[in-house]
Amino acid sequence: MTELTSRLSTALADRYKIESHLGEGGMANVYLAHDVKHDRKVAVKVLRPELAAVLGAERFVQEIKTTANLQHPHILPLFDSGEADGFLYYVMPFIDGETLRDKLNRETQLGIDEAVNITTAIADALDYAHRNNVIHRDIKPENILLHDGRPMVADFGIALALSAAAGGRMTETGMSLGTPHYMSPEQATAEKDLTNRSDIYSLGCVLYEMLTGEPPHVGGSAQAIIMKIVTDEARPVTELRKSVPSHVAAATAKSLEKLAADRFATAKEFAEALTNPAFTLPETAAMRAQAAPARGPWNRLSIAMTGLAAVLLASTLWDWLRPEPSTPVSRYSIALPEVDAATRPRVALSPDGSRLMYVAPSEDGVTRLWLRPRDQLHATPLAGSDGAVAPFYSPDGSRVGYLRSRGAANPQSVMVASWSGGPPITVVDSLVGLDGASWGTDGFLYYDGITAGGTRGIMRVPASGGMTEQVTTVDTAQGESDHVWPEVLPSAKGMLFTVLRRDRLDQADVAVVDLETGTHRILVRGVAAKYAASGHLLYVTADGTLMAVPFNPSRFELAGEAIALVDGLSVRISGSVDLAVSSAGRLVYVTGTQTTEPAELVWVDRNGTAEAIAPGWVGDFRTVALSPDGSQLAASIAQGGFSGTQQLYIKQLPRGPVSKLTLDGRLNFRPAWTPNGRSVSFVSDRGENLDLYVKRADGSALAEVLLDHERPILEGFWSGDGQWLVYRLRMVAGDDLYAIRPGTDSVGGPLVTTSFRASADEFAPALSPNGRWLAYTSNESGRPEVYVVPFPNTRDARWPVSTDGGFLPLWAHSGRELFYKSEARELVVVEVIPGETFAMGERRVLFSLTTGYDWTAQYDLTPDDQRFVMVRNRGAEEAGELIVVENFFEELKAKVGN
Repeated sequence: MTELTSRLSTALADRYKIESHLGEGGMANVYLAHDVKHDRKVAVKVLRPELAAVLGAERFVQEIKTTANLQHPHILPLFDSGEADGFLYYVMPFIDGETLRDKLNRETQLGIDEAVNITTAIADALDYAHRNNVIHRDIKPENILLHDGRPMVADFGIALALSAAAGGRMTETGMSLGTPHYMSPEQATAEKDLTNRSDIYSLGCVLYEMLTGEPPHVGGSAQAIIMKIVTDEARPVTELRKSVPSHVAAATAKSLEKLAADRFATAKEFAEALTNPAFTLPETAAMRAQAAPARGPWNRLSIAMTGLAAVLLASTLWDWLRPEPSTPVSRYSIALPEVDAATRPRVALSPDGSRLMYVAPSEDGVTRLWLRPRDQLHATPLAGSDGAVAPFYSPDGSRVGYLRSRGAANPQSVMVASWSGGPPITVVDSLVGLDGASWGTDGFLYYDGITAGGTRGIMRVPASGGMTEQVTTVDTAQGESDHVWPEVLPSAKGMLFTVLRRDRLDQADVAVVDLETGTHRILVRGVAAKYAASGHLLYVTADGTLMAVPFNPSRFELAGEAIALVDGLSVRISGSVDLAVSSAGRLVYVTGTQTTEPAELVWVDRNGTAEAIAPGWVGDFRTVALSPDGSQLAASIAQGGFSGTQQLYIKQLPRGPVSKLTLDGRLNFRPAWTPNGRSVSFVSDRGENLDLYVKRADGSALAEVLLDHERPILEGFWSGDGQWLVYRLRMVAGDDLYAIRPGTDSVGGPLVTTSFRASADEFAPALSPNGRWLAYTSNESGRPEVYVVPFPNTRDARWPVSTDGGFLPLWAHSGRELFYKSEARELVVVEVIPGETFAMGERRVLFSLTTGYDWTAQYDLTPDDQRFVMVRNRGAEEAGELIVVENFFEELKAKVGN
């Protein structure tokens, strides 16, 4: 020991000063040391040389960092770990006290209340660890420290780290993981997939010993003990100590059930049973607990010789510590019937990975949620889930949540339902800007959108309904424009989400917020993220690459380098991706992009008959505008999707050439003609913000700044007489409409700012030809509708135009008609009756529309009001497939480490 201690002291001299040798265990030597940097006493555990020789140092350090880094009052934390001069070590606080083993050696049995208190405290620690997907695997009195009467669990995750690092070579060391007296039957028989119920069994054994003075099963060798664990029933504690209350005895018996499924589902349930005087066992279990098996040799022989079982057991005893080979990773695609090509997430996995939920239309064309169990060929729709998007599961998998739309517009409600029956429940309604949601283990639903307080960010509400509260707030001073895609971490102390900036996905970041302090910080550049129970952060980049990086969910920190795993994932508006991972290690994602045949511009008459304007001129057209005399057409064309660019083009009508108008800036969009038809105004990001510019249509002069504002300008146009400039500003709480008289007003004034809901948007303003009426779209009611107000005195009156959802109003040049796009994607015309006040006559549908963007002007009207110029989509489909990866965590560990 002297030589080893001397070597160790030298190897760790720059960090720890070894003071004395405290003891020796089956796996490690323990030393008292002084932490030089932090000036504190610590316990340094150094793995035995023969064990370290088998383990890979790098892999052991990776494993121990991830699995042992837990923060709980009854868990002894890991301070440090590493390798030095061949020594593998880990450092924990030095507890000036004793272990539970020391106490039991001295007292043999503990008082009932003391035993129950120690057990409930350890159960609380286990419950916390299990919810963070860490199983101890070696609960025993030696690993329970007593510090000022407070029990603390030591060596959390060490057994798993050793096993994982050894990679199936643990038997080369001649040592065991786990102590026979406290091993669960499944651990004793070398089952590879241990669950939290194994730890519950071990804790039950510790409680049994505290109450009776000995573990449930004893023997002269490890093999003999394991034989009894597998074959013998433990004697009831009341048979050995009659003063034990019946509910404590019943809880102890349930924790020691042979079949894991018969034990408590969680350590929390175990603790609650120990403190509940009304707890009892089911009749059959109670009879079994009261009738302890005979302990004579004939009974043991009869059990041990039950045919093939005894042979298999004997074989197991020789190799009971050898880990099973890693389960191979497998990939396959699932054919799903027309998974809906929505702009929000469409798939979700139950926590155990056994049930896939997805969004798809039914035979009646209505989008609903569908559930497909892993062992079934067909899916079942969820009754009442009409209009569902963005599905998510409750932490226990018993219920589901989703967002719901009442039509073709954005979702407005957060819903909760159960597959076992009953109508869906509306938890929150009349919301604006919903994109995604997540269900935390704290019982809250977290959702994005514009908050009830009038700011953009993420909110939360109890899953049962109730008061909402704000979780994050968009920091516009830092260039943030929105917070989307919440993903609550398992502990519910933190949450991942995406920070959007000026609608540019290539500048979106994945962030994490501390739910206790409300502060958030950026982690990586990406459009959406998920937490994997293997201790990794999965995130998708703007170009559709799935990345993985080790992640500490307790400290909210990255713990390694990011590795690219898969490319080609489908990324849609606002960074929406189809990605789900279960805590059991099953992954699903959708590849491909929303591939659309290039759109074209068409003339459409009032009957809906379409004719191509310029055959062969195709592209991703976003906005169009006809010149006042109808001789020219301005159009913005996008490239690279929603994170790409937009530029303006001018088309000479009817058969003239096409010329590119804008050359500067990444985004140039929403063209509008000046009243004289010589120039085009447009929004551009060529400056520090989105501002309004103007440029001659023939390109003979450089673009000039028309309106510069500290807030982003999203659209603007001139009144017919050229006196007014109407524009839309992006405010913190939503989009509002303003107007200014250039040359007269020094600053613009508000036209329509929501007074009914501080969190609504007003957009798509349109002035009547006589300049008396302003039509616009607002979602202040919870759904977009078209309204008309007087201009410029917009507060004098207001008239609703649409009744079942409406967008993008457009005036006829005659002023006697007002067109708008309905929520059913039809072009509706409303008769406008001339007079001193605004009045409407007949309303009728002209034809169905093929335009795809509700917030973007994709149509205009010829000067004679007889034809429309429109963007016609030529067909779109998802060029990809849904991929399933089984045993994904094995791949993560191999490629990324942890």
